[in-house]
Amino acid sequence: MAPPAMEEIRRAQRAEGPATVLAIGTSTPPNALYQADYPDYYFRITKSEHLTELKEKFKRMCDKSMIRKRYMYLTEEILKENPNICAFMAPSLDARQDIVVTEVPKLAKEASARAIKEWGQPKSRITHLIFCTTSGVDMPGADYQLTRLLGLRPSVNRIMLYQQGCFAGGTVLRLAKDLAENNAGARVLVVCSEITAVTFRGPSESHLDSLVGQALFGDGAAAIIVGSDPDLTTERPLFQLVSASQTILPESEGAIDGHLREMGLTFHLLKDVPGLISKNIQKSLVEAFKPLGIHDWNSIFWIAHPGGPAILDQVEIKLGLKEEKLASSRNVLAEYGNMSSACVLFILDEMRRRSAEAGQATTGEGLEWGVLFGFGPGLTVETVVLRSVPIAGAV
Repeated sequence: MAPPAMEEIRRAQRAEGPATVLAIGTSTPPNALYQADYPDYYFRITKSEHLTELKEKFKRMCDKSMIRKRYMYLTEEILKENPNICAFMAPSLDARQDIVVTEVPKLAKEASARAIKEWGQPKSRITHLIFCTTSGVDMPGADYQLTRLLGLRPSVNRIMLYQQGCFAGGTVLRLAKDLAENNAGARVLVVCSEITAVTFRGPSESHLDSLVGQALFGDGAAAIIVGSDPDLTTERPLFQLVSASQTILPESEGAIDGHLREMGLTFHLLKDVPGLISKNIQKSLVEAFKPLGIHDWNSIFWIAHPGGPAILDQVEIKLGLKEEKLASSRNVLAEYGNMSSACVLFILDEMRRRSAEAGQATTGEGLEWGVLFGFGPGLTVETVVLRSVPIAGAV
C-alpha cells in the first residue's frame, strides 16, 4: 500500500473552519483603588507630598483619565515593606521580580479557571497554551507555572510572550488563530496576565510621561479558549477570528518605549501617540475589510485598546464614529484602567455580555462584523477582523 500523498497528510492536519472564541474568563486582584482618591494615596505612599505642584498636575491627569477605579496587587502594606519600589529610580528589580514571578501566574489561573468552566470541557482537551505578560521574565516561564497550577497535560504545547506591551492582546489572537486552524482538533488556552508591580514608581518632575502611566495602568488577567470546528452539542461559539495582521506605524519610532532596568520597567511616552494612531488607523481598516467589501466603520462593532481617553477620542473623531461605537472600550477603561495586553480581551467579554443583556441578535451588538485593535510599543498595531455569532433566544 502506497503511503498517503503529502497533500492528504496536510489536509488531515488542518481544521476546516475558522478559529472561534469558545469561552472568556477574567480576574483582577481584590485591591480596588478609586481614581478620585488615588492622587492623595499615591503621593502619600511615595512620600512625595512636598511636590505640591506636581501633585496638582497628577490630579488633573487622573481627572481627565475617564477612569473610575483600578485594581492593583500592590497594597499599602506591600509598598511600606518595599520602599525602593516607591522611589522614582531606586534599585528594586529583585523585589519586583519576587512579586510578579509568583503573582502573574496566580492571577492567570483565576481567569483561566473561569474560561474553562464556561467552556464546559475537560481541561485535558487543551492542546496549546499561549501566555502573554509584560512583566516577570523567568525560566521556566509563567506558561510553565500556569500549566502546573491548572494541572494541564505535560504535553501541552506552550508559547510564552514577555515584554510585548499593550498591542499584545491582538498578537495572542493572531497566534491562536494560526494554531487552531492549522492543527485539527486543537483547543488553545490564551492568557494575558498583567500586574503593575514592575512599573509602579514614585513621581518625578522631569519625567511626566512616567506619571501618565501611573495615572492609567491597572492589573488584570483574561483568558479565552480558541478552537476551530466547534462541536455545537457541547461548545458555544462567541466570535470567529476572520483575519489578523500586525504593522509598525510610519514615523513612530520611540513613540512608546519600555526598558527593563535595575529600578524596574521604565515607561516612556511621546505626547502625540493618539495623533499617530488616528492618522494611520484608516489604512489598517481599509486593508482588513477590503475582502469583505466593508467601508462604513459605523456598520461594524468595535473593540479598541483604550490606551487612554485621548486615543479613543481621536479615533472616534477621525473616523466619524458614533458615540456608542466605543462604549465597551470606554467602559472597561473606566472600571479597570489600562491593563495592557489583557484590555481587549476584557472588552471582548464586555461586548458579548452587553449584547446579551440588551437583547441584541448577535454577540457583536447585533452586527455581524467587527474589528479588534491593539496599540502598543513600536508603535505597533494589531488588527483582528471578527465575526459575531447569533445569541440563542434573541428576538
